[in-house]
Amino acid sequence: MRIKKYDFNYGRRMLMEKAAMGVGTAGVLAPLWPMIGNAADSSKAYPDELLSISMYTKGKIKPGDVISAANVDAVKDLFDPITFIQIKNQGRKINVVESTKDVSKLFPNQYLKATLKNQGTAKFDDTGNIVGKDGGPWNGGNPFPEPKNGLEAISNLTLAWGRHSYSQYAIRDWDIAPDGSEAYKYDFVWCEMNTTARADGTVYNGKKDLLRYQSVFFTSPTETAGSSFLNTWYYDQRKFPDLYGYLPAFRRVRQFPANQRFEPLVPGITLFLSDAWAAGDPMLTWGNYKIIGRQPMMGCISGINFRGGYHPNYERTVHGGPKGTTFFDTWFELIPECIVLEAEPTGYPRSPVGKKRIWIDARNGMFVAYITYDRRGEIWKSFEPAFAQYSNDKMTIKDAEGFPDWSWVYVHSHDLQANRMSRFSQVREVTGGYKSKFSEQGEDVYSKYLTTQAISRLGTG
Repeated sequence: MRIKKYDFNYGRRMLMEKAAMGVGTAGVLAPLWPMIGNAADSSKAYPDELLSISMYTKGKIKPGDVISAANVDAVKDLFDPITFIQIKNQGRKINVVESTKDVSKLFPNQYLKATLKNQGTAKFDDTGNIVGKDGGPWNGGNPFPEPKNGLEAISNLTLAWGRHSYSQYAIRDWDIAPDGSEAYKYDFVWCEMNTTARADGTVYNGKKDLLRYQSVFFTSPTETAGSSFLNTWYYDQRKFPDLYGYLPAFRRVRQFPANQRFEPLVPGITLFLSDAWAAGDPMLTWGNYKIIGRQPMMGCISGINFRGGYHPNYERTVHGGPKGTTFFDTWFELIPECIVLEAEPTGYPRSPVGKKRIWIDARNGMFVAYITYDRRGEIWKSFEPAFAQYSNDKMTIKDAEGFPDWSWVYVHSHDLQANRMSRFSQVREVTGGYKSKFSEQGEDVYSKYLTTQAISRLGTG
């Protein structure tokens, strides 16, 4: 007879105990980050039932299965509330794949190297901002790979959203009405460039007082093309970003108030600037951060979600909802450990959001689910990301050092109260010839996309 060392619920029970005691070390059987540094293998840090959906569900769900209304109750505890409603009541289906054990597939390579190099050197100064070992701005990677509290956890999301020093996302968006019809369709480009907290440890153009420039401009349809917005973030996370917009109807650049972060950028879309990366506002303009739990979670992080090679523009097939077009086809896997974080918008007295809840993969510090609640405490919106190493059985996109690159591939932004879905995908190219890329590639992207003059020029063509 073989005696098992750990009972079936050991892993989940230990995660709950860690959360209750405020333990920040990732891993259950052993600390995770020494293993990542040695071989990027997480399998020895967790018991089998946290790395196998088949074992976790005692065979009710296994890789290759499809989660639907018929079987989702078996894994209800592994989904955020809105995703569960989508599956149970709205016809959504999710394909199941094996869990990723090689943690190097959950980062851009340069960002992972920076995290390993700089781990243990971040701290908060007397203003609540993060500084590196030299007392200056953070110099790259996750500042707190094993967060012990909510502020450390949100820091990993806030300082470097896309985990590249520069990212340019070509995005195609479909906005689905409650009856399942397509209400709007947009092409837009989202650019973000860190001036500090860059994975290469540099500071862009000496701008130590800033964290990032971020712009978004719409290229289609004709009546929206030219609408452009620019965010300039200060490194001091107590300060609100400067937000400017160019609207073709008014033919001028104007500055928007901080509360504009909680409004849709264009008609029909459910995306707010505040939603970006579950950390769309400076972290010290929110407060009451608290880690309320640790748990396994189903999340969309598998490389199969990268559709390069399957569609020339990386677009996705759809299903579900009243007309079979509400949700992207997608592949989820069991994530062994997620940090559950809550926060409130303390710096925004007129915010329609009452609080947010974020599920963060403890292995790479990136969120895998995010929901907001309104001021009454009712569930309002979800913002579900999908991430992938840009490598599958059809093609691989490599970074400058020859490693497979990594980024997000789609988002479901679902306003549950209005039952309106914005589903947008990072594609190869959008109207206007703009392409996705994850470095400057020798281009002066600052002058071209990230100034008020640039958004005015983009708006007028």
